[in-house]
Formats: sequence, structure tokens, C-alpha cells
Amino acid sequence: MKLAIIPARGGSKRIPKKNIKDFLGKPIISYSIAGALASGLFDEVMVSTEDEEISAIAAQCGAKVPFKRSTANASDFATTADVIEEVLEEYNKLGINFETVCCIYPTAPFIMPKRLIEGYKLLMDRDYDTVAPVVKFSFPIQRSFIMTDKSQIAFSFPEYLQKRSQDLIPHYHDAGQFYWMKTAAFLKNKSVWNNNTGAILLSPMEVQDIDTEEDWEVAEFKYQLNRAKAG
Repeated sequence: MKLAIIPARGGSKRIPKKNIKDFLGKPIISYSIAGALASGLFDEVMVSTEDEEISAIAAQCGAKVPFKRSTANASDFATTADVIEEVLEEYNKLGINFETVCCIYPTAPFIMPKRLIEGYKLLMDRDYDTVAPVVKFSFPIQRSFIMTDKSQIAFSFPEYLQKRSQDLIPHYHDAGQFYWMKTAAFLKNKSVWNNNTGAILLSPMEVQDIDTEEDWEVAEFKYQLNRAKAG
């Protein structure tokens, strides 16, 4: 059995009510729920939350909220792994167990069913413990630098300063959309990352981190552009 967990607590600080804020006419969490349901992969699509308003919207969008998130895991200090573990424990109490779990973030409007399917296929075909979507850094991180409060820069990796950019090894970062996991491996490692993690590569147009109001505006613009290109 396969479970989709969408973690959506109510206490967002930087963007109030971030997980249910309107994104081009719909609560942003609705995109994650719709993507999970449309994939046809899951035996259950659930939202983990302590918030009544989020619970109601999640149910309207077709997700289940079978139990509330604990106060401890609704704090600023709770990790994604903490939430996943709690959800699995609660289902276990109900006598329900899942072989695989996919944690889908609630602010991932770019998520596509085909990517969820691709991630699950990689997880099973390559016998990975976990799989996550990633995106390539747009500029070589070997050329990165820090800047002091006096606007002076210091290169992080000065040994690469004279190297051609095409000779530098590409680096990637988490796309912040979803994580596939084999339940047994997750419960053993208590992490969505380990030494047996696979990745699927997304384009920059499929990815947008949303932490500020400016990020939100960029995400809406990018989403509309993608939709226009799709016809």
C-alpha cells in the first residue's frame, strides 16, 4: 500500500496562512492534493495538520484528515521526518500499514502526477530507500562567495577561481516538492535522505521555493507561463 502525506501546519510566520493562501484562485494546498490524486498511485492521500481551517479545506479538496497532528509536531522545531513518523505511528494504531510513503509539500503548485510516478518507478526499479526531485544550480557553486557587512567578498572555493565553468562538476539541490520513501527504510534511518537516495531531475521552470511574498509572485508568474506554453 502507498500513502501520500501532505504536512500542513497552521503556524506559518513569514507568509500568514501560507499553506491555504490563494494561489491563482485556489488554496495552494489544493495543487498538491490534486496532483497526488491524479497520479492514481495512492491508497490514501492525507493531510497532517493541527489546524481546523486547513482540515476543512483539505477535505473539500478530496484529502483525508483521519487524525490531528500533535502540538509538539506543530511547532517551529518539528522536522518533516518527525511528522512522517507520527503519521505512520497513528496509522499503525489503527491497524493500517503502508509499504511506501510519499511526503508531498503543501506549497508545491508545480507538482505533476507524471513526476510522482517517475519518482515511484525509480524507487522500485533501482531499489532505493528514498527518492527526491532535484534541480541543478544555475551557477557553479564552486564560484560562490560570501559577502561581509562592509560589502567585501571572500570566495568559498578560491582554488576553482581560474577554472573554466564548463570544467566544473554540476551540483544540484532539493526541489522542495516531494520525497518517496520505503517505510521500513525510513523508520530505520528516520530521515528522507540517506546513502541510498535516488533523484529525478527537474527543470528550473518546474521549481520555485516559496518563502517570501516575492517568491510567491515569482511562482504565480512562472506557473502562468508554464500553463500558457502548455496551450
